[in-house]
Amino acid sequence: MAKSAKSIKKVAFVSLGCPKNLVDSERMLGLLAEDGLNITSNASDADAIVINTCGFLEASKTESMKEIHEAIELKRTGRCKRVVVAGCLVQRHKTKLLSEAPGIDRLVGVFDREHIVEAVRGQTNPRQDHGHFLGKYHDLSKELAAASGQQAIKETKTNRLAVFEDDRARLRLTPRHYAYLRISEGCNQGCTFCTIPSIRGLMRSKPPQQIMAEAAELAADGAVELNLIGQDTTSYGTDIGYAPGLSGLLKTLDRELKDVHWLRLMYAYPSCFTDEMIQTIAQCGRMVPYIDMPLQHINDDILTRMRRRVSRKEIETLLEKLRNWIPGITIRTTFIAGSPGETEAQHQELIRFVEDFGFDMMGVFAFSAEPGTPMGKMDGQVPDEIKQRRVEELMLAQQKVAFKKAREMAGKTITVLVDRPAGRDAEDGWVARGTGQAPDIDSVTLVHGDDLHAGQLIEVKVTGAEGYDLVAEIPKKRGRSLKVLAQRSS
Repeated sequence: MAKSAKSIKKVAFVSLGCPKNLVDSERMLGLLAEDGLNITSNASDADAIVINTCGFLEASKTESMKEIHEAIELKRTGRCKRVVVAGCLVQRHKTKLLSEAPGIDRLVGVFDREHIVEAVRGQTNPRQDHGHFLGKYHDLSKELAAASGQQAIKETKTNRLAVFEDDRARLRLTPRHYAYLRISEGCNQGCTFCTIPSIRGLMRSKPPQQIMAEAAELAADGAVELNLIGQDTTSYGTDIGYAPGLSGLLKTLDRELKDVHWLRLMYAYPSCFTDEMIQTIAQCGRMVPYIDMPLQHINDDILTRMRRRVSRKEIETLLEKLRNWIPGITIRTTFIAGSPGETEAQHQELIRFVEDFGFDMMGVFAFSAEPGTPMGKMDGQVPDEIKQRRVEELMLAQQKVAFKKAREMAGKTITVLVDRPAGRDAEDGWVARGTGQAPDIDSVTLVHGDDLHAGQLIEVKVTGAEGYDLVAEIPKKRGRSLKVLAQRSS
């Protein structure tokens, strides 16, 4: 072993970006820990620092570069020996990174995470592509296919790289009682504003057997809730010839995962959402009545410009079905404000739509003209000050809707999953989430009561609201005060 490799004993890890990136971080942390390296949260006490970056938007690049320069400064002052940068920013701006931050010791792209140990120890020179993984993953495809009696998945012209990321053996950054389960990677949709295909590649669905193995591992590790993620979860299976598709996968997860109580679908795509999927979510007992479905806009001209492959009428029909077929469903969406050519009238149309439909949860992003995207080069770019004003107006419209919905929850009894203490002692209450509250992105429920701890699934009575968040207490019942539906230690 090289001298530099022997000198690396402690590693600090910074994970930025979305849950998909978080899963990559957890996998890399698992590999580092398996190799005997100690993980520390104190960067100034580390021999090596890894930053798993986000490169989706210019703002995320700025955040990533800040972390990178801080790590390089620690190296300059002699507090750490190596700085390793991984993730989406590497995949997207590899050459620029080396010139903008010359103190970086190693770059690890999104397809090269399995070589994070070599990168941290400085042993070998990990390749910046994933061609050398193909043999490994073809073997995995054959193994999984043999177990199911199916043919092995082959490379095709629409998906040239049959790479199935194995997300098992992760050192999780989430609490034990919930986790993210990635069912696919990459995207074939080709939205004109999006950089994902250029970073993460084309759609690659994991074989269902592999997903089940990962889900079983997460459940065995204590997960009560699994949040299903991917760039486009509704297209699951279309690239690998898995005929049952998303509905079949959801039914299998619902049937087989006895220790998991909540399954939550994230990153759904409106043009791919079928009636069968809606019915499956309504019928599967572990599927929570919740949909995360970014719509991006409602004006037909802008939807066409974005290449969303869906019209306003189709969106409205889908939303109506979701509300009618899935009782009590929470619908979360995101919109983009100020895309090229967006007129004030089109912006006002979106505001009225938000007010009229009444989304349960909603986020808004200002359009970012990303290099390499068709929309980034379109005429009619909207000035930043107008984009920001439109973001604020949309969020104010949603705020009125959300505050009203929160107040109307008073008096209702709901089931929540306890996440963490709200403060330093029990008097501050506990942060919990109902079925309509996804981790990290949605509102929360603040619960007051005795005998609570993270990982409990309990019934609470909503007593009021604080802005977006709900306030609740343990219902007082004769003989006992706390009804625990499930309990896993965190």
